[in-house]
Amino acid sequence: MQKAWRTNLFFIALCIFLVIYSLSVGGADISFGDILKLFSDPNSIDEAKKTILLEIRLPRLIMALLIGMLLASSGVIVQSVFLNPLADPYIIGIAASATFGAVIAYFLKLPDIYYGVFAFFVASALSLVIFSLYKKGKSIATLLIIGIAFSSFLGAFTSFATYLIGEDSFKIVAWMMGFLSGATWEKVAILIVPVIFSTMYFYFKRHELNVLLSGDDEAKTLGVNVQKSKKILLIIASLATAFSVAFTGMIGFVGLIIPHTLRLILKTSSNATLIPASLIVGALFLLFCDNLSKSILSPIEIPIGVVTAFFGAPFFLFLAIKQGKASG
Repeated sequence: MQKAWRTNLFFIALCIFLVIYSLSVGGADISFGDILKLFSDPNSIDEAKKTILLEIRLPRLIMALLIGMLLASSGVIVQSVFLNPLADPYIIGIAASATFGAVIAYFLKLPDIYYGVFAFFVASALSLVIFSLYKKGKSIATLLIIGIAFSSFLGAFTSFATYLIGEDSFKIVAWMMGFLSGATWEKVAILIVPVIFSTMYFYFKRHELNVLLSGDDEAKTLGVNVQKSKKILLIIASLATAFSVAFTGMIGFVGLIIPHTLRLILKTSSNATLIPASLIVGALFLLFCDNLSKSILSPIEIPIGVVTAFFGAPFFLFLAIKQGKASG
């Protein structure tokens, strides 16, 4: 436990440093001195720089932190529910279903909050369907095939809806690749609600999640209503995934990379340790990726989903091969 706290404090310190650094990264030339003035004496900073920091970079930075928290924590939960290290909202199709729901809301020209609402309902419904189908096979191959099938099926509808949108379709395509540039204080305020709610629920259920890790039969003997518990956890994980997808598009592999990395670092599978650590490291990782997306080809910005896939795809391949050897 002491190691976990020391590790969390280290990552928090690293995150604070990266937050300060992130405010200086971008097209406009803003120094660390300007950033210090913003917080110590806001009236002494140039008005244009102040606007860039407060209205563009700061909400984007906070949104990156919140999305990282949502994606990483939902990854921990999905893996615990499916008892499968390759389970991730992006890989098994939950994120694709959330994208479909958000595109429908966009197509209907609804306010921003409905993007998350529509994404949540579609993602929740699909996650329960995936769970029901997976129970019959309970193998890695079954889960991956189900995820690929649903992602492809819903992806076809999403592509068709994008085609119907017409001239604005480029915005949808960019958003689907992972897009943080549209961050606003209004979106940040909306995102805080699912972050607080899902985080509190996941941590409240941390001991029950640990019991689920021992297997369904063992959990039942300890008085856990396994099916009900897993379904509710999946719905809350879908809520976290849905709102992240609704506002920033498809940012994959965060829920896969972070839990596995933390298990290796902390040498534990306890959700009481993994959940708070995943929140911190998920936020740190996505903010790091956002900085890479802005700086690698500056002034051109790479979609953040491309950056996370650069890290995540080889990681997924490594895990898949490892699991294949273990099962073989």
